[in-house]
Amino acid sequence: MPKGFLGRTRKSIKAKKKKPVLTCLSESIPWEAFRPLLDKGYSQGRKNNTCHKRIDPLILYKMLFLQQLFNLSEEEVEFQVNERRSFEEFVGLGVMNDIPDATTVALFRERLRKANVIDELFEMFESYLRDRGLEARGGQIIDATLVPVQKQRNSREENKEIKANRLPDG
Repeated sequence: MPKGFLGRTRKSIKAKKKKPVLTCLSESIPWEAFRPLLDKGYSQGRKNNTCHKRIDPLILYKMLFLQQLFNLSEEEVEFQVNERRSFEEFVGLGVMNDIPDATTVALFRERLRKANVIDELFEMFESYLRDRGLEARGGQIIDATLVPVQKQRNSREENKEIKANRLPDG
């Protein structure tokens, strides 16, 4: 058996044993325990129920949690939940579900703030983590952006200077 084969096998077994952070959180936090506080905050300020179907406040809370954990804007959390399967599964949505937009997330946060429950919700979450011997440390998702740059071309005279090991003027 080739020497490298065993090393790769061990690594792949280790990788399979390690659970992703969001999977661990989904399994270790009793999310339904947040529902009474969420409903208290979410019911504040609803003008009517006929315009749009009510989004489960637990989905919106999990989006707020992702936003906090990964230091994301409302627009970025909307994008990441649309883009990343792990985020989509964590918040409890499937491929066929509509993702709440950035404005909905911002309005939800404001409703929780007005109902004075947002701090209590995050304290409750941290308490559940501490009880399990865990601590949430925020991170960042680095977004690489490619931008076109202007090509710089040398004149024939400048190329002659360069080939002659001299620096062209300018």
